[in-house]
Amino acid sequence: MLSETIAEGLEHYAIGAKIRLLRQRKKLGLVQLGEHTGLSAAMLSKIERGQVFPTLPTLLRIALVFGIGLDHFFAEDANRPVVAVVRAKDRMRLPNRPGDATPAYFFESLDFPVNDRKLESYQADFPAGAGASEPHSHDGAELVYVLKGRLVVDIDGEAHELGESDAIYFDSTAAHSYRCAGRRDASAIVVVAA
Repeated sequence: MLSETIAEGLEHYAIGAKIRLLRQRKKLGLVQLGEHTGLSAAMLSKIERGQVFPTLPTLLRIALVFGIGLDHFFAEDANRPVVAVVRAKDRMRLPNRPGDATPAYFFESLDFPVNDRKLESYQADFPAGAGASEPHSHDGAELVYVLKGRLVVDIDGEAHELGESDAIYFDSTAAHSYRCAGRRDASAIVVVAA
């Protein structure tokens, strides 16, 4: 029995629907496909309807009938829009530096399951009284939008204090760091584009 997380991950690839489309394009019935693969029509029907996920050897048997590789079932469909819902309960909260007694901030990825992302987005929480994060830099640009509290973003030695609903955009190749300003925790959305 597959865990709910694994089942949801496999559903994303729509393997059954891809098999049905291949079968219909070749004008094959389930019985005919079963004769070529050695699988029963009932099993193929369950796979196509997403009730059962095929093992890799089973999927390879099906792929060989259509003269395609396994990658066909796992590649993103260029015609299908990229959509990923990231539930709050499924996100992992991580410290900026594992092992630090008082991390400068904690973050949660808001777009983790998406492959080949054009941007990365995070919710970041900055505890009051924590020190500044280590200055760092990376390719691209960054946007920080403060949800609550006050936040200081230091960019190349220049401090910018932001309040609730303030935003800052900057070239992230410049060394930058963050710290909570004030007695209340701060929270922000951070978007990084390469």
